[in-house]
Amino acid sequence: MIKVRVPATSANMGPGFDCLGVAIQLYNYVSIEEYDGVKIDIIGDGEDFLPKDERNLVYQSAMEIISRADKTVKGLHLILENNIPITRGLGSSSASILGGMIAGNTLVGSPLTMQEILDIAAEKEGHADNVSPAVFGGFTVNSYNGKTVNSLKFPVPEDICFAVFKPAFFLKTKKSRSVLPNTVSHHSAATNTGNAAMLVGALLTGKYEFLKIGFSDELHQKFRKKLIPDMDYIFRVSEKHGALGSYLSGAGPTIISVISKENVSFLENIKKDMEKYKKWQVDVYEPDNDGAVIL
Repeated sequence: MIKVRVPATSANMGPGFDCLGVAIQLYNYVSIEEYDGVKIDIIGDGEDFLPKDERNLVYQSAMEIISRADKTVKGLHLILENNIPITRGLGSSSASILGGMIAGNTLVGSPLTMQEILDIAAEKEGHADNVSPAVFGGFTVNSYNGKTVNSLKFPVPEDICFAVFKPAFFLKTKKSRSVLPNTVSHHSAATNTGNAAMLVGALLTGKYEFLKIGFSDELHQKFRKKLIPDMDYIFRVSEKHGALGSYLSGAGPTIISVISKENVSFLENIKKDMEKYKKWQVDVYEPDNDGAVIL
């Protein structure tokens, strides 16, 4: 069987709405082989409710690429190992789409380039801030015109990592987007432009004291936090224990705090302050600078 590994991704990163993203070392795996029919085995998150027939997103993505490549197969056997939590703001749908597309492309001899796969995946997702770091790894700055993704990748420095606050509840992207206003003020837009530029600059220069400003946002976080209990508290307690900055991951509800690797006591201290918040699980992940890999 062919096996593909795809990392979890965190999009927006505060002010970078639909254009900034980063990959972390939390992975889904897709194994694929030609099969006489459709057989889908799921291990991990979603094994009890994800479809195991032609409705499955990984299967559909694999078949779409095979069709676009003008190839045919009798059917597919897929084994999906899901470690990225579903509908939590960590790019589970992008990982499913890309895992299926890259696996399907490899199965039929890799006729499509990775750029072509990225463009098709962005078309399916509607934006590129998750699919681009999932493909390339690292921190990506992305522009998408509806047809083509232009992406710049920068390796994430090895001296920072990501404290990921994963809640027990779901939040669908459609609902999260529904609370956003159709327009914002010129002041808010200008502020966000400056903050996004500051975020990129802070990561590239290692001047992490500017990350708190860089993660500040005027476009979506303040509207979405009413759907995410404890968001303000998590921001405050993370700062208390030395986080360099915090932001809402993607559409939420996962929250991420960026910390220095030298801050070895962060996880222990944060768990003490989060003891009464039972619906939140906190783990620390290193950045993934490799992106999707055919194993």
